[in-house]
Amino acid sequence: MTKAPFTGATQYVLDEELAKIVNVSMALEMPLLLKGEPGTGKTMLAHAIAESLKMPLLILNVKSSMKLVEALYQYDTLTRLNDSRFGDSTRDVSDIEAYIRMGKIGQAFTSDQRTVLLIDEIDKADTDFQDDMLDVLDQMEFDIIEIDKTIHAKNRPVIIITSNAKKDLSDPFLGRCNFHHIAFPDPKMMSKIIRVHFPDLNKTLAQNAIQAFYQLRQIESIEKRPATRELINWLRALQTDPDFNPKRLAKYDLPFLGVLFKKSSDFVQANQHVQRRSRF
Repeated sequence: MTKAPFTGATQYVLDEELAKIVNVSMALEMPLLLKGEPGTGKTMLAHAIAESLKMPLLILNVKSSMKLVEALYQYDTLTRLNDSRFGDSTRDVSDIEAYIRMGKIGQAFTSDQRTVLLIDEIDKADTDFQDDMLDVLDQMEFDIIEIDKTIHAKNRPVIIITSNAKKDLSDPFLGRCNFHHIAFPDPKMMSKIIRVHFPDLNKTLAQNAIQAFYQLRQIESIEKRPATRELINWLRALQTDPDFNPKRLAKYDLPFLGVLFKKSSDFVQANQHVQRRSRF
């Protein structure tokens, strides 16, 4: 078990409550389930933990059609067939184990070093996948049926599971995880995040951009609200324009809206909103 507590990373601003639940989850050796809208830093938390605790990071990107076995291992039957047909491989085709490839969970279990295992967007998977996966993570072992072998975890990984809350998770699943909801940063927290990414940023630019950003997020007809990532990219875009005056933002003169809004309908709505506001 890792003794050093997680206190944050160079590019991740951490609030006290989130730091506590991360460290509690590691101490209890329980998965930490993170919920929150896209752009709240759920995925980046796993990167920050790996950086802070100097652990390798493994990422399992969950797909709606994914079967649990894909996350555990894959039996490469096609390569074995080709080896048996053409006979130009150094592998022994009678040794099935030579054709077993570990999936992300399998890699975490067989790693000689303790890892951070990020299971991203678990709500895309069906209930059976979710519950069966937690059985494996509870037991820290799984079977490879093709070679009648049980894989036991060398080290228990730090497990971070994210959900965009698009689909409810089962009660058994929720009961076996610690949980934290990451709210979208308020302007004060966002200012801290921006300072981390832009330590020398003009204060007027930072203040006016953050204020305009939150006003744009309040447009009711927007389908995909801009997140922290979009704000950071917007600030980068504003800085690349040598003729841009930060005071323009206070007058609701907002260039590069396409950096903030990626859907055509959202861009149109935002542009119309800015035009109406800038008249006053």
